[in-house]
Amino acid sequence: MRITILGSGTSTGVPEVGCACDVCQSTDKRDKRFRTSAWIEVEDKRLLIDCGPDFRMQMLNRPFKKLDAVLITHEHYDHVGGLDDLRPFCRMGDIPICGDQQTLYQLKRRMDYCFTEPRYPGIPTFILNSVTSMLPFTIADVEVLPFTVMHGKRPILGFRIGKLAYITDMLTLPDASLAVLDGIECLVMNALRHTPHPTH
Repeated sequence: MRITILGSGTSTGVPEVGCACDVCQSTDKRDKRFRTSAWIEVEDKRLLIDCGPDFRMQMLNRPFKKLDAVLITHEHYDHVGGLDDLRPFCRMGDIPICGDQQTLYQLKRRMDYCFTEPRYPGIPTFILNSVTSMLPFTIADVEVLPFTVMHGKRPILGFRIGKLAYITDMLTLPDASLAVLDGIECLVMNALRHTPHPTH
């Protein structure tokens, strides 16, 4: 398995437009970060975790290969705002989108043009797959275990794939989900700031 962190920035990206803090004014390339997303390769299968508004820029310098599925942690714009940019990948086939019921409901509302007939030519073509926390599922021959993390008071999904666990936008982790992390070898987890935050 190989994981590429496409983005590790905040919901506004780093640097944030108009911000004069030391990080946003930094010349260090590590302080230039796109919105959160990860590219997972398991043998010849490729999964994307979240698809934010920077997705197009994240992919411009990467090899163009078939995308087998997208796993969505939750429906906030910084995690789904780039789904329309999956159009080139949809030329290789409809793309399964995996998320909880709330997330898929919001996607159908916001991107109704992708799900209503007649279909506009060239739109991205998705297959929506509702997944449930703590119930493993297989997508593109890859087993995925979604689990609950708390984004403030809002339950969202983390994902375990093999010995990798991916968590974003977490404030707290329920005890049942903590057990999911047993035996992992790689944990990707958000770390927004040094001071307390109400939802991260």
